[in-house]
Amino acid sequence: MIGLDTYVLVRYVVQDDVEQAEAAGRLIEGQCTRELPGWVSSIVLAELVWVLRGAYGYDKGVIVSVVRQILQTAELTVEAPALAWAALGDFENSRADFADCLIAHGNHAAGCSATYTFDKKAVQGRYFEMVD
Repeated sequence: MIGLDTYVLVRYVVQDDVEQAEAAGRLIEGQCTRELPGWVSSIVLAELVWVLRGAYGYDKGVIVSVVRQILQTAELTVEAPALAWAALGDFENSRADFADCLIAHGNHAAGCSATYTFDKKAVQGRYFEMVD
């Protein structure tokens, strides 16, 4: 198994730098198999969403599709896939950022009754409470 960095996935998805996109494609398509999938950590997944949205201005629907495809691809293994799926659902249906949704679901899975925040957008996701 090999680990994939955020920008390897960014180049593979965005295809904005021909040389790096081709290298990312060779790596992912050549070394990530069903038997030895590429590893995508939760941090990389959160960074990917942040970069696609912030740096590239991708529409939320496109980002949801990209993350869904990563989660469904047998040649990739996502850390804590159940948490990633739950976070993706909240991200899709609220104004909360994907990273906030992932944090809240991870904390809930760890036994936290709520995750406290000052972020009003995050509170729209599940398991968040505002700090008074």
